[in-house]
Amino acid sequence: MKIDELLAYAKSKGFFWQSAEIYGGASGLFDYGHLGALLKRRFEQAWLSYFVDVSEDYHLIDGSTMFPEKPLVASGHAARFNDILVGCTKCKTYYRADVLLSEHKVEVSEGASADEMDTLIKKHKITCPKDKGTLGKPRAFNMMIDVGLGPEKADKGYLRPETAQSAYLNFFQEFNVLRKSLPLGIAIIGRAYRNEISPRQGLYRMRELTQAELQIFFDPESWIVDAKKFAKRKMNVVPYKDKKLQSLTLEEISKRYDVPEFYAYHMALIEAFYTELIGVPKEKFRFLEKGGDEKAFYNKIHMDIEVEVESWGGFREVGGLHYRGDYDLSSHSKGSGQDLSVAVDGKKVVPNVLELSFGVDRNIWMLLDLTYKKDGERNVLMLPRFLAPYQIAIFPLQKDEKLDAMVDKVYSILRYKFKTVRDYTGSIGRRYARMDDIGTPFCITVDYQSADKGSKEFDTVTVRSRDDKKQVRVKTSELLDFFREQYGG
Repeated sequence: MKIDELLAYAKSKGFFWQSAEIYGGASGLFDYGHLGALLKRRFEQAWLSYFVDVSEDYHLIDGSTMFPEKPLVASGHAARFNDILVGCTKCKTYYRADVLLSEHKVEVSEGASADEMDTLIKKHKITCPKDKGTLGKPRAFNMMIDVGLGPEKADKGYLRPETAQSAYLNFFQEFNVLRKSLPLGIAIIGRAYRNEISPRQGLYRMRELTQAELQIFFDPESWIVDAKKFAKRKMNVVPYKDKKLQSLTLEEISKRYDVPEFYAYHMALIEAFYTELIGVPKEKFRFLEKGGDEKAFYNKIHMDIEVEVESWGGFREVGGLHYRGDYDLSSHSKGSGQDLSVAVDGKKVVPNVLELSFGVDRNIWMLLDLTYKKDGERNVLMLPRFLAPYQIAIFPLQKDEKLDAMVDKVYSILRYKFKTVRDYTGSIGRRYARMDDIGTPFCITVDYQSADKGSKEFDTVTVRSRDDKKQVRVKTSELLDFFREQYGG
């Protein structure tokens, strides 16, 4: 599927579309419709259940999305949260320099400087795509969005550029009100804001985005993970040293590439989330290690989580696993003047951080791209059942008052346990097609036998499965147990 096709599908079904569309839309800003909001919440809940709820030491917080200036100076965002901007001297259209170069098939490293990109632009004689005008000298452009705080806007502030900073700023308070022990995980699902120069590829680069992040604070000398369950698991990895795709076990990653066991363990944990829980084919999932200028300056180890997405043209980043060392707490200790070291097991330590970071919007796009299929004459969204926006749809065989009472009865049985909708319009075939098209795993048909007290099939309904189109007859009294089994309890 191409980007325009996926955008058209998402808009027509109620998943997402550009914000302020009646005014022509806004680049890099998207609104989620009724189905998209449900899918997004289900993904977020699955992420929370898998990564956060499994440990008593991990906790969800909700931080402010507006910061004063000082924390972002201390974190390095004020100086380093930059992309390289280049503008046309003629029409004044601006571009992100690395994107412009890549569109002309010019390779450029992720950490290339403005001068390096200027050299490449001149070497390859790249001009403005809009009017062929001469491009000016590239320069660093800070992507943070500034806001004025107070009635006279005298105090400078910024919209949060990443949710991670909320975890770092709240660590000391959380540590002291909890068990005063490490490891301590602080999770956040929330909005971040980036003034992208050239938002593109649907939900890939956005100016307002949702991140799901788990920041694990730990003592590197004492953190031990139980990696036994993943010992034989093989993962697709492109190490920076070799730059070749390899299938490696947790032990091979640790020994061959000098990766700590806790890091390799979390690689396996993430790989299992994607390939086992949400159904990404193993061959479409990989870790890409960043090194040299491409690695964030604060990271000791930097792995991008990548999935092959057709509409994005190949493997693209949907998350990251980063060993950040003690950079974050040390920076905020210095910037705030407050000692953020903690006493654990009789010694003082500045906790290190392991960051599990996921772009929620990118993952939603990825799921639609991977699961939307053509199956013969029907279009079907093969989302994992637990992620489907609507879980059950109920149809009367025909629009007839004789069937309405049974439809209402079935709806009342299921509505509080499963997201259930009723559909009365069109033929049964068309209603099946509508539900297949938006990923609804099960449809229930109420027919005249269901409502006829003299029939052997009285008080039963037909349940049809999206995935294999098979149909079974189920007693209404057994519907809850039936669907609990289908949805794994």
